[in-house]
Amino acid sequence: MSIDLEDWFCVNNLSQVITRDDWNKCELRVVESTQRILQLLSTHNTQATFFVLGWIAERVPDLIREIEQHGHEIATHGYSHYLLSQMTPESFEKDLQKALKVTKACMNQEILGFRAPSFTITEKTSWALDILIKNGIRYDSSIFPIGFHPDYGTRDARLSTHTLNGLLIEVPPSCAEVLGCRIPCAGGGYFRLFPYPLTKFLLKRCNSDGRPAIFYLHPWELDPEQPRVRLPWRSWPRKFRHYYNLSKTAIRLEKLLTDFEFTSIRKVLGL
Repeated sequence: MSIDLEDWFCVNNLSQVITRDDWNKCELRVVESTQRILQLLSTHNTQATFFVLGWIAERVPDLIREIEQHGHEIATHGYSHYLLSQMTPESFEKDLQKALKVTKACMNQEILGFRAPSFTITEKTSWALDILIKNGIRYDSSIFPIGFHPDYGTRDARLSTHTLNGLLIEVPPSCAEVLGCRIPCAGGGYFRLFPYPLTKFLLKRCNSDGRPAIFYLHPWELDPEQPRVRLPWRSWPRKFRHYYNLSKTAIRLEKLLTDFEFTSIRKVLGL
C-alpha cells in the first residue's frame, strides 16, 4: 500500500490552470484527508509507504511526523512535482536533494524509496536511475508497465519487482495480464474508474501470478469537497480523471483493506 502525499492543486491534471506560483494561494487540505487515510489504515492494522512531496513536508512537517509515529514508511516523491520529462538531469538532482533534505528534517527513519511525479521515469528519462542511486535511493516505484497513457508508461517493462543497473530495485505499479493484455490495477484514477469488483479481480490475478500488488492513492482522492477548477474544454479527459468518483474512494478503500492484506514496500523488500 502506497500513498503519494500531495494536495489537490499539485496534480499534473490541473497544471494548465494552477501553476506552482499559485500553490501558496490554494487551500491546503492535505492534513485532514491524510488523517482520514491514517485512521483507515490503523483500523485495519495496515502499514503503508508514503511517498512525500517535499513541498508538502516543508509546510506541514507535523503531518510527516504523525505518519511516522503511526509506523509507516516515509519515501520521497521529489520536491516540486515537476514531471521528469520537463527536467534536465541537473534540475532533477537538485529537486531530489531538496526533497530529501526537507523531508529528513521531519523524521527519524532513512529514506530508501522514490516515486516520480506521474510515474515519469520512462525510456527517455532513464538517466534518472543513476541519480537516484548516487543519492542513496535503494528502490524506485515509477516505471508503469503500460504503453497507452499519454503522460507515462513503458510498454515492455517488467511486471514484477526486479533490479535495475545492478543496484536499484524497481517496484512497478501493478498491472494484471488478461488475455494477453496489460490492465492497470494499481489504484489512483484506475481505482475510481473501474468498478470495485473488477479491481478486486485484477489484484487477485496479480497475486495468483505470484506478484504482490503495488497499490497507490492520493489524499485528495478522499476529498470530494475539494475546490473545483475550470479547465479548457479540450482538457476534459484530465478533468474527468481528476474528479470522477471522488465520493466513492473512501468506501472502496475500506473494502480493499478488508479484502486484502497490505504492508509497506520497505517490508515487502526486506530493507
